[in-house]
Amino acid sequence: MEEFGRLEERVILIGVQTAADENVEVSLDELEELASTAGAVTVGKVIQNREAVHPGTYIGKGKIEEVRALVYALNATGVICDDELSPAQLNNLERELDCKVMDRTLLILDIFAARAVTSEGKIQVELAQLRYRAARLVGLRESLSRLGGGIGTRGPGEKKLETDRRLIRTRISALKQELVQVEKHRELIRSGRARGNMKTVAIVGYTNAGKSTLLNKLTGSEVLSEDKLFATLDPTTRLLNLQDGQQILLTDTVGFIHKLPHHLIEAFKSTLEEAKYADYIIHVVDSSNPQAEMQMHVVYETLRELGVMGKKIITLFNKQDVPGACVLRDFKSDYSLKISARTGQGLEELGELLARLLAEDQIYMERIFPYQEAGKIQLIREYGQLLSEEYTETGILVKARVPREIYGKVV
Repeated sequence: MEEFGRLEERVILIGVQTAADENVEVSLDELEELASTAGAVTVGKVIQNREAVHPGTYIGKGKIEEVRALVYALNATGVICDDELSPAQLNNLERELDCKVMDRTLLILDIFAARAVTSEGKIQVELAQLRYRAARLVGLRESLSRLGGGIGTRGPGEKKLETDRRLIRTRISALKQELVQVEKHRELIRSGRARGNMKTVAIVGYTNAGKSTLLNKLTGSEVLSEDKLFATLDPTTRLLNLQDGQQILLTDTVGFIHKLPHHLIEAFKSTLEEAKYADYIIHVVDSSNPQAEMQMHVVYETLRELGVMGKKIITLFNKQDVPGACVLRDFKSDYSLKISARTGQGLEELGELLARLLAEDQIYMERIFPYQEAGKIQLIREYGQLLSEEYTETGILVKARVPREIYGKVV
């Protein structure tokens, strides 16, 4: 029995290598890891070299016959294609192969459905799943009636697929309304942080780069951290106390991935936009991964798509404790450090860097506050850094650093 308590699925992975495409073997390796996370065992891989993906069946006729024979020989329960399939491709492939057909998008949606914990996460996943399935009702219904569940049936589930498009549209509309309320709540939290002049850092990176491990190590929190793709899905914000007494908020965001489905980017926009509203970005890179350069590119492309521009970026080349960790450079970041979130290597330097960045956004002041204005010192304690205070005959001599936003309130 595997992780999610269902009968084990045996799958064959299919990819198409086009002339201008990236390395499909590497992409299928990642797809295998995704399949494993979803509870399936990969029993075979097939790559076809074509000038373009076949518009009707994804792969050509000869390759379909090869895959059909493999499904029978390896006792596979289904196939997973490395790209998002059109409804026609899905239906045609299922008819030709006479087995369950899934694509990369459905696989990722399925993992998200299993990982979602909060009500917001569940709403976002269900919305993304329903949008994906609305155009594919026929093919999926046939598949499910034949195979009775498996990958792709979590979340909204089989009962949703048995409804017609009108009911699905109604459900999508209701979920959108729920998500609007959740986004309003998230916006209130953000505005509350802004009013408190608390600086925020969004931790971004490719899935399984070590973001949650970093958050746990820095703040002593207990966010789920596993060596799996998308181990954590819901964003978590924690307070980090720096050595010089300053404080900053760290937010762990959902991991990015190659070919991240458009349905997910749309549904998770409010979650991913934590990076958009953050003051600084920490970009965590798995430097032990041979595909680290490609993963860095994916992260920056996703940030660009979200409109996250003009932020100071700190790139952390994580997993330095792993043998074979490569030496990388990130020309798009403002600062870079080599760390190990697991062992704590380099985290002291990270704390010092964050403190320095905060100090750059603050104004140093020395002032004697008359005793009747002592309340202003509380503002400094709350939002700035009180370096010293000395009681004199004429008032309280204060040396402090205060954010530019509140400097006018305390001078």
